[in-house]
Amino acid sequence: MKILSIESSCDETAAAVTEERRVLSNIVATQIAEHRIYGGVVPEIASRRHTEAISAVCAEALSRAGTSYGDIDAVAVTFAPGLIGALLVGVNFAKGLSLALGKPLIPVHHLRSHIAANYISNPELKPPFLCLLVSGGNTVLAEVSDYTKFKIIGGTRDDAAGECFDKTARALGLDYPGGVTLDRTATCADSIKYPLPYPQVSSGEFDFSFSGLKTAVMNLVNNLSQKGEKPDVPVLCATVRQRVCDMLIDKTIGAALKYGYKTVAVAGGVSANSELRVRMSAECSKRGFALFYPELRYCGDNAAMVGVQAYYEFKDGNTGGSSLNAAATLPIDYR
Repeated sequence: MKILSIESSCDETAAAVTEERRVLSNIVATQIAEHRIYGGVVPEIASRRHTEAISAVCAEALSRAGTSYGDIDAVAVTFAPGLIGALLVGVNFAKGLSLALGKPLIPVHHLRSHIAANYISNPELKPPFLCLLVSGGNTVLAEVSDYTKFKIIGGTRDDAAGECFDKTARALGLDYPGGVTLDRTATCADSIKYPLPYPQVSSGEFDFSFSGLKTAVMNLVNNLSQKGEKPDVPVLCATVRQRVCDMLIDKTIGAALKYGYKTVAVAGGVSANSELRVRMSAECSKRGFALFYPELRYCGDNAAMVGVQAYYEFKDGNTGGSSLNAAATLPIDYR
């Protein structure tokens, strides 16, 4: 089954052609250079650029796959969650294609597709397993009982882990995208020099909170500035990264032990973080857990992961029609 998939939830216009877990093409038109000027994604600009790029990106995906619109068996699209204007560009384009081609339309949840990025390079990975979804907009611990069945057992109460990285990088004057630059800049953590907090929540054993950590970093940088001093940027980056990884790993390993999971996956943009990969691998290895990550090229937003998840959504009867709409927020375990 060949699926043409479209992703436009934020600032990447992407299209791919997939067959089950096999990627035939994966095209991404990035807007990083334009949004770098503003230090973050400007939703209106993102929507306009999606509109300009989407037709050509889909055509390129088909060309690279050596196929045509007539050979496609279904059209898939990210419909939630994300920037509403950006999502609407992809959803409306996909609805038009589906109608014109007379092919099924498959709506795909963005976080589900990030989990599916693991399936591309790991043919042995099958549910059930525990997954940590961590990105600039989301931090969720979910049980994956089947390819389309999820249960949230923990999540952030405020900011996402990736947002904490991004805001820290911005406060330190690092280049956009902040999380990636922070990871590359970090050297050795020093919790004595920079005693950052480990925020806790009063309820929810496996819930996260990153707002307090982000605020502590902002205050630290501002206090130094008022004294005419500058932070040791590589060390502070490493200390922030260490603290965020502390929280992500502690909760994930704790949940795996409590619920009896021997298989753990990590997904989302922050799954590319170098320290998270090394330390999570070490902690899972100690306990005999199998650990899976997407390839680095599939950690960020792309359409190949959308197509892979769409295959399982289609098998489960999850299709859409002309009434499909985009949603800025929607939990991964929606029904």
